[in-house]
Amino acid sequence: MAISEQIKIDVQDAMRAGERDRVGALRLVLSELQKAAKEGADDELAVLRRERKRRAEAAKAYREGGREDLAAAEEAESELIAAYLPAELSDSELSAIVERAVREAGAESGKDMGVAMKHAMAAVEGRADGKRVSGMVRAALGG
Repeated sequence: MAISEQIKIDVQDAMRAGERDRVGALRLVLSELQKAAKEGADDELAVLRRERKRRAEAAKAYREGGREDLAAAEEAESELIAAYLPAELSDSELSAIVERAVREAGAESGKDMGVAMKHAMAAVEGRADGKRVSGMVRAALGG
């Protein structure tokens, strides 16, 4: 079942349960998925990751602005979206993938960071944040 289909079912369930905040958040996510599909983007996971990242950035901005209530709402939406994403890789799993990617790319120094990142991100398949991968690749290349 596609993620958008699951979200549609979850919207209906949330409506029946009277969970207004959840309904609103799920409808926003569903709207973004449908918009991406119209534009020809078939990667639902990429849309979910983008939306989760937007919510996390908004929460940070609200918190810096002293709006704890809005930050909490954004974080709740971020967690809701994260439930539809595959589980994040552990540090040991990610480290093993990064080491293999660096080896396969033939990367030896910081100059080869781009090639190593390309291999690593392809191997990670969206199960880890790019910043996390970048930090591990940089460490693996000794920089």
